[in-house]
Amino acid sequence: MKWMVQKRWFQVLSFLILLFLLILLLNYTKFIFVPILQYIGAIAFPLIAAGVLYYLTRPLMHFFERRLKIGRILSIILVFLVIILLISLFIMFIWPIIQRQITNLMYGIPGMIAAVEDFVFFWQANYTSIPDQILSAIEDFVGDIPNHVQNILDYLFGFLGGFIGQVISIVAGLVITPFFLFFMLKDGEKLVPFILQIFTEKKADNIRSLLGKIDTVLSAFIQGQLLVSFCVGVLLYIGYLIIDLDFALILALFGMMTNVIPYLGPFIAVTPALLVGTLQDPINFIWVAIIMIIAQQIESNLISPNVMGQALNVHPLTVMTVIIAAGSIAGFLGILFAVPVYAVVRTIILHFYQTYVASKENKDDALI
Repeated sequence: MKWMVQKRWFQVLSFLILLFLLILLLNYTKFIFVPILQYIGAIAFPLIAAGVLYYLTRPLMHFFERRLKIGRILSIILVFLVIILLISLFIMFIWPIIQRQITNLMYGIPGMIAAVEDFVFFWQANYTSIPDQILSAIEDFVGDIPNHVQNILDYLFGFLGGFIGQVISIVAGLVITPFFLFFMLKDGEKLVPFILQIFTEKKADNIRSLLGKIDTVLSAFIQGQLLVSFCVGVLLYIGYLIIDLDFALILALFGMMTNVIPYLGPFIAVTPALLVGTLQDPINFIWVAIIMIIAQQIESNLISPNVMGQALNVHPLTVMTVIIAAGSIAGFLGILFAVPVYAVVRTIILHFYQTYVASKENKDDALI
């Protein structure tokens, strides 16, 4: 029996059995965790927002501490002043342009619809050159438009039903976020020693190493991905201005926000730009595509390698698979958080595997 216990396959099988039993036990006792999950859901937005801001502003706080030779509290106050300054500059200089372009977009929607209708009429007038399968699909879609409209209205009314509660939650989250950020910046470095004090010295060193790796991965992803997205947004805006594309700032900001989603973000970003550009001038379809390709090439070959480096070290095919799976399970939030969650889980698994291999090698060396 002893020789069987020492076999690798037996240890793996025992681990899987215990894991499935744990999942089964959690499923039967899930009523215990419902209040905890509700509490986590209530503070999730301000906690995540503060966490993102923490990784963005922590280097700035350390910069103020080193360069200005001031204490932690004064450094945090300066960080908040910088945030307020950036928000004020956005409201004064960028928001009026966005507001004007949104107004122009609302006035321009009827013209865009008319252009699409003209295209459809032209298509119908030349239907003889269109395959029957495509015509049948178009007719089925057009005939089913009332059902599509009804589904959209049902969704909108369902969404508006909880809109007030969502607004209150978002406002409350925005109010709480600065407090979370303040204490994260002030006491964030005390968290690891607080956790490690319950472990022995050897285990504490191992867990400290793991937490350091997780911190590096999250820092690289959040700082790198947001900085890369900002650079892509600037490149798109410059390109859209060069070709005099309508609603250039809105489309560039949309591209900057969607670029946060790795690999799939650029395809989402270019869709409205292609549509607006084509309706403005058909040749713009080619120019917008070229601008997006150039921006992505600059980002993938110059910006990302220097900003994010190899900290994540995740294969693109793995990233796309994880994003698609997370999107089907958790929707947009799944797509947004798929890569960092996967990177953290992967870091944890690799760390414990390396620890296991190192301990086994040490044991073998001791026997020799």
